[in-house]
Amino acid sequence: MNFEVTPGMRRLGASVLGMEAIVVALITPVAIQIQGVAVAVAVAVGIGLAVLCVVAAGLLKRPVGYVIGSLVQLLAIATGFLVPMMFFLGAIFAALWITAIFVARRVEGVTSR
Repeated sequence: MNFEVTPGMRRLGASVLGMEAIVVALITPVAIQIQGVAVAVAVAVGIGLAVLCVVAAGLLKRPVGYVIGSLVQLLAIATGFLVPMMFFLGAIFAALWITAIFVARRVEGVTSR
């Protein structure tokens, strides 16, 4: 399978992951205060996932960054078990992630002709 990383994919992917890092970090206080999740669990999940978003954004020059970014999308949806609203927000970010990859590839494929 040939997976060519384009500059547009990196820009759009990094934008999605950057916004997502902020959202998943902000689930930490919500999980603690509203959902009653243990502090250690909420911090590990919220901040850990935010850090993983930043790491994935930094690795988007290589295909492994997209694998990690896709894993982040699945984990973001799974955080819905701690904060139910994250089922919805995680799905939105997953849709944005998929759209960013395919739209950038399509647009850059058209402009490179």
